[in-house]
Amino acid sequence: MSDAPLVIAIDGPAGAGKSTVARALASRLGFFLLDTGAIYRALALTAARAGIAFSDAEPLGRLAETLPIRFDEAGQVYLGDEDVSVAIRTPEMSQGASTVSAHPPVRQALLGLQRKLAARGRCVVEGRDIGTVVLPWAPLKIFLTASPEVRARRRFDELSAKGQTVDLAKTLEEMRVRDERDSSRATAPLKQADDAVLLDSSELGEATVVDRMEALARSRFGADLP
Repeated sequence: MSDAPLVIAIDGPAGAGKSTVARALASRLGFFLLDTGAIYRALALTAARAGIAFSDAEPLGRLAETLPIRFDEAGQVYLGDEDVSVAIRTPEMSQGASTVSAHPPVRQALLGLQRKLAARGRCVVEGRDIGTVVLPWAPLKIFLTASPEVRARRRFDELSAKGQTVDLAKTLEEMRVRDERDSSRATAPLKQADDAVLLDSSELGEATVVDRMEALARSRFGADLP
């Protein structure tokens, strides 16, 4: 795609810290944050409330076509007028998002929505298949990862800080199961785009990761950034 909008695509496995660093990066650059994982989480929440099984592909696809999701300027997630930013961040919705996102009807229904939101440009888009499927034309692609053990510990600490009762061993097992499911699914599997920059955050702090991403953005977009 020529003259592509200023878009930074950040992909990577669950628990790599994509949402946190993407939000910080967007804030530094004055970009809009598009959290595609939140879209699938919101769909899982809507399905659960409607009594639709996460394994039921066709009804989920129809539900996705009319999903009333929106993001405010602060990155909060809404279904209609309801702020669901907290409700979609439970372990159940995390696993639900992984399951519903594997269905072709769901991915097809949400593909256009994601591309439309990103087409405005000056945005950071994070997910699992942004650089490979959703926005293969993105001028800057980053694949953020970390070891399963590090990612499990981060998720454990995050949920514990929110007052949720979690088990580290179970969290690690869930992380590995999700890695396998996300990487082996037939439709849009998790993988690094050929032209993506690999960034392993296993031994890096959040600020350092954001610093490196900002440096990549400034190197790529130059004078287009403030």
